[in-house]
Amino acid sequence: MKLLYAEDEHSLAEAVVDVLEYHKYKVDVVYDGQDALDWAENDQYDGIIMDVMMPKLSGLEVLRRLRAAGNRTPILLLTAKAEIEDRIQGLDLGADDYLSKPFAMGELLARVRAMLRRREDYTPDLLQLGNLCLDRKSYTLSVGDQKLLLPKLEFQMMELFLLNRGIYLSTEDLLVKVWGYDTDAEIGIVWVYISYLRKKLVSLGADVQIKAKRNIGYMLEQTT
Repeated sequence: MKLLYAEDEHSLAEAVVDVLEYHKYKVDVVYDGQDALDWAENDQYDGIIMDVMMPKLSGLEVLRRLRAAGNRTPILLLTAKAEIEDRIQGLDLGADDYLSKPFAMGELLARVRAMLRRREDYTPDLLQLGNLCLDRKSYTLSVGDQKLLLPKLEFQMMELFLLNRGIYLSTEDLLVKVWGYDTDAEIGIVWVYISYLRKKLVSLGADVQIKAKRNIGYMLEQTT
């Protein structure tokens, strides 16, 4: 299992890394919030352990940005014992768990094991690409203050694109995943709904587009 550990106290970081590596985890360690964000965005981790109070960006801000971008990696926050508000805010932002400092190494290991068992369960309520945001609770597609309420099938298609960013989805994939295996709908209905979504992206001023590749399928990509 590969972990990212963000902690600005170097002596604590060294001790925690030693314990984690002894228990067969591979660990990348960073010492400020900006590096934590950069590493989390540019590598694949099974879990992230992150202090709340860090230079450059707080752990809460890193968490907010990762979840807003659709990053579902489980995150364990390390908080000062008295900072109850940090724990509440962290859980509201999508943290999987928190652990108060100072902590026992045995408890840290137990929390990490529990976090990794749940690593496939988290899906953020807000999915983002570029300036486009899809609210999975309200079915709202937005760019800044401009918002559109999507009908169910358009929402399901946009959700599928955002959850599979960088991946081409064939027309058949879209038909099956949005309309279901037993649908009577014709394949052409997919093209109709792609057209609906393209018009809405333009009307919102989104900096993303639905790209088509002949004989391959469709993909949502950022244009700028």
